[in-house]
Amino acid sequence: MRSHVNVRSSKYKCTECGECFGRKYELTSHSRIHSGEKPLECTVCSKRFSRSHELVVHSRIHSGEKPYKCQLCHKTFSRSGDLNRHMRVHTGDKPYKCSLCNKNFTTSGNLQKHKRSVHSNRRPYDCRYCGKLFKSSRDLKRHVRTHIGAKPYSCRHCSERFTWRHQLKTHLLKSHNEGTWFTCHICEKIFTYISSLKTHIRRHEGVKPYVCLECPKCFCTAGELKRHALKHSNVKLFCCGLCANDFKHKQYVPMHSKRCSIRLGFTGW
Repeated sequence: MRSHVNVRSSKYKCTECGECFGRKYELTSHSRIHSGEKPLECTVCSKRFSRSHELVVHSRIHSGEKPYKCQLCHKTFSRSGDLNRHMRVHTGDKPYKCSLCNKNFTTSGNLQKHKRSVHSNRRPYDCRYCGKLFKSSRDLKRHVRTHIGAKPYSCRHCSERFTWRHQLKTHLLKSHNEGTWFTCHICEKIFTYISSLKTHIRRHEGVKPYVCLECPKCFCTAGELKRHALKHSNVKLFCCGLCANDFKHKQYVPMHSKRCSIRLGFTGW
């Protein structure tokens, strides 16, 4: 009856935060948030969890089970929340609005990425190989691959491995005839991604929708505009790993680092 009337009995009350629950097992599960206890273990990878539903959802990574299906495009998901977010693609619902430019987004994650990339110049992640600064740990991890030669994308048909996802997709198309090419109707050049084709067609048509607010220059892609905008800003993309001084251009870092290492008594440069 408590579940029907949504009454949370004060009998099952958390002594840490005061939250009340209608069932004893709900309180037991909740208390693990405060204690950090994780009694449930995945039998495949030994990762531990505090709640049974977390273990159930995690186990789908290993089993490949995706019980939640979109009725419009038949795409499947392992979590109900992922399906709910996906449905916004079909409904056009964008409930998350940027307070700085009023642009709308389908997920809070996309909103946060937008704020970091567009409205913030903060770059807290630095590359220990070249000193380049990044706005997110994800961007830094992708960049580090260029230094260490990591190839996380493997072909399921052969032993080839690749640094970037687009390289794998191109390989699958060329070597295994898997996937779909996108062809330019003007010059018949082929592309692996529809977005690349759209950008290419803009160059044929002379369309440059991305306009710099500081000067009259226009660009075909958002990436080109971002790179150009750095000329007008004081953003410093590189830093010294010894003294944390920032620099606008990459070529200044090695010269400074050499002087800095001598001054601080470091060797091995």
